[in-house]
Amino acid sequence: MTLPENLNSYISAALFVMGAYLLALYVGMIIWTYRDVSSRSRDLLARILATLLVAIFNVPGILVYMLVRPRTTLAQDYEQSLAEEAMLQDLEDRRICPNCHRPVREDYIVCPECHQHLMTKCMGCGRLLDPRWDVCPYCGLYQEGITEKIEPNGAEDTTV
Repeated sequence: MTLPENLNSYISAALFVMGAYLLALYVGMIIWTYRDVSSRSRDLLARILATLLVAIFNVPGILVYMLVRPRTTLAQDYEQSLAEEAMLQDLEDRRICPNCHRPVREDYIVCPECHQHLMTKCMGCGRLLDPRWDVCPYCGLYQEGITEKIEPNGAEDTTV
């Protein structure tokens, strides 16, 4: 059995290709780790340590990083906080009766359950106001004791 004369060059070429592949894989793992930790943390020290962990320990380092990395990215955390804020805003926008705490519509003057007055009428411009307001935002008239409570039957009760 005779070996080909250029077997040495074939082996050298195969080793070069495998070495280049392993080097590309190694550099790729380091770059992926840096990008991944950058999307999950703003902490510069965490970025450096995670990248060094993979650069020094290679595959075991990336396995350790995968175990200790934050579960969510910064973008996911931001989206979740936006969703929470939207839900809180929706809850704040819902109007409830201050007396019986049942939901009431925006245009209700009196609570249909407990008959609590929800709106008062400005004596200056006649617009409906929240009873907690001490000044009419429409005409600027101070509402200290000169508002009209609107009775459920449509009659007005002037309080002075």
